[in-house]
Amino acid sequence: MSGLRLAWIKFSRDRLAFSGFLIILSLILVAVFAGVLAPYPEDTFSIHPAARLQPPSLTHFLGTDSMGRDIFSRLLFGARVTLIISIIAVGTSLLIGVPLGLIAGYSENWLSELIMRIADIFLSIPQIILAILLAQSLGPSIPNVILALSITYWPWFTRIVFAETRSLKQTVFIEATEALGANPLRTTVLHVLPNVSSSIIVRSSIGMGFTILTAAVLGFLGVGAQPPTPEWGVTIAESRQYLPDAWWYATFPGLAIFFVVMGFNMLGDGLRDILDPRIRRGFE
Repeated sequence: MSGLRLAWIKFSRDRLAFSGFLIILSLILVAVFAGVLAPYPEDTFSIHPAARLQPPSLTHFLGTDSMGRDIFSRLLFGARVTLIISIIAVGTSLLIGVPLGLIAGYSENWLSELIMRIADIFLSIPQIILAILLAQSLGPSIPNVILALSITYWPWFTRIVFAETRSLKQTVFIEATEALGANPLRTTVLHVLPNVSSSIIVRSSIGMGFTILTAAVLGFLGVGAQPPTPEWGVTIAESRQYLPDAWWYATFPGLAIFFVVMGFNMLGDGLRDILDPRIRRGFE
């Protein structure tokens, strides 16, 4: 408990990291309570032609879109869609990438080489390009976006866990564990995995931001979420033909993406400074 308290004190003193934490906490609260916070919850799918393209006002804080729907309300519900996509995609990537990284890092045989060569093939192609190709091939929908993001992101976890596991395998405590007769599964789960968890947490935080940005790009290009889903990338795509007159249409969803991605990146940097023992020594 004293270690956790010390880590929290150091984390709270990091202004950028703590600001990122507050941004992410706000995103979670908005996503959970969108139905309560939204002034026009019915505007998720309904249309109001008479109120189309109204600028920000006391009635509509962030204005209305081309269908007369309240942009503020749709942004709140869009936070829920964005968070669901990113959590499932990163979680699936974790379930695929971490075990493969442990297997490849701990064993030194043909299976290790096969896993890492497949991961290298995926990493050799820019993730956004591969995600677009997969989403286009599978068809535009939220489940297919999640699948495309998961398939393209797992190699990052595999590569990180592989490097950390290979390094840990040469340490004295792992050699002592093996000398005592512990089987490889027990060694990797009980001794290796806890020691690579800090790198996994940091990569997950940064990956959440990158996944949100990639999902918005897919929605913008028309191969992700489809209208009338209140996804932020879709909203920006719909606003293109009304710029620059209806400036609020694209501005506020764009700012939402910017702040959320920035929040996850700042949080990831702060967690790295706290969890990485090589960096942490500089704070002590």
